[in-house]
Amino acid sequence: MPPEAVLAALKAIQDPDLHADIVSLKFVKDLTISGDRVSFAIESANPSPAKRAMLADQAKAEVLKLAGVAHVDVDSRFVVKSVSAPEHGKPPLPGVKNVIAVGAGKGGVGKTTVAVNLAVALSKSGARVGILDGDIYGPNVPIMLGLQVQLESDGRRIRPAEKYGIQVVSMGFLTQEEAPVIWRGPMLHSAIQQFCREVAWKDLDYLVVDMPPGTGDVALSLSQTVPAAGAIVVTTPQQVSLSDSRRAVRMYQKLNIQPLGLIENMSFYECTNCHHEAQIFGHGGGEQIAGQLNVPFLGRLPLYQPIRVGSDRGIPLVIAEPDSVGTRAFMDVAEAVMAQLAVAAHKNAIANKGKIPLIQVK
Repeated sequence: MPPEAVLAALKAIQDPDLHADIVSLKFVKDLTISGDRVSFAIESANPSPAKRAMLADQAKAEVLKLAGVAHVDVDSRFVVKSVSAPEHGKPPLPGVKNVIAVGAGKGGVGKTTVAVNLAVALSKSGARVGILDGDIYGPNVPIMLGLQVQLESDGRRIRPAEKYGIQVVSMGFLTQEEAPVIWRGPMLHSAIQQFCREVAWKDLDYLVVDMPPGTGDVALSLSQTVPAAGAIVVTTPQQVSLSDSRRAVRMYQKLNIQPLGLIENMSFYECTNCHHEAQIFGHGGGEQIAGQLNVPFLGRLPLYQPIRVGSDRGIPLVIAEPDSVGTRAFMDVAEAVMAQLAVAAHKNAIANKGKIPLIQVK
């Protein structure tokens, strides 16, 4: 059995998001043939275990159709690709494949809570994750992760703290609890540069940056410092939040940071007794705005009391209640974010062959 025959059979298998066959995508690795047994790995950029299993089953079925093949072993792997190519004046961030900004047009929408639980959900999906608390004036990430430490240095760079497998850097580690940070723009810019380039980030697939609300200096500093893979905007269904979310999306577009999509937080309340869903703050606003702005809608997160309780206790919901409705929602959003980044990475890799649109997640 020549390897070419197996690869020809595998060309029939299409990745559902990238719309290309797994051989052309170079997903097929470690192909070996021994007698009537064929084994290979599929290194997919798709984060969904269900979709990866589907690819593996389809590949196995196609190879079993070949004459002389009786056994097929398929190893399904998830490999994170880097989205951002180095830009002029913005070299890649050492130790980081993808920088993801999480922002909001206004305060009070649960942006930091979303950023923290998203980081943990990405980690639980198998990725190596860090979180940079870029909300200099309100550095609440240490509280939500239950961290009370002083950052250390290896003599050249800052060592990030670590909790729940997440590497963490925050201004909250460097100031007293009640001390206000009263800085002008240049000092903010310097802090963001230091947190990005003078931290010993280690082998991260994703660095989640919790941005301050609004359209201010930190977003501009981030865009000038590192090539960001994309930005997520957190909103609520309320009209006042949706209006500000439009501004946030347009800001990232003006800064040449690709909006990965919108997350609608506090989208619904599910009664713990009867499981009835109530749309307390409205319904469908986030998805509607995403459609109008032509950006993906990444999903809805519930108004769920244990999310708040976990944030106050320093135990994110994804850790505290792994089987809850809230955790399922965060895991679905994390999968949608990784899928968007996988498509964006593929689009950049074949930019000379035409544009591939970001997928719409329903």
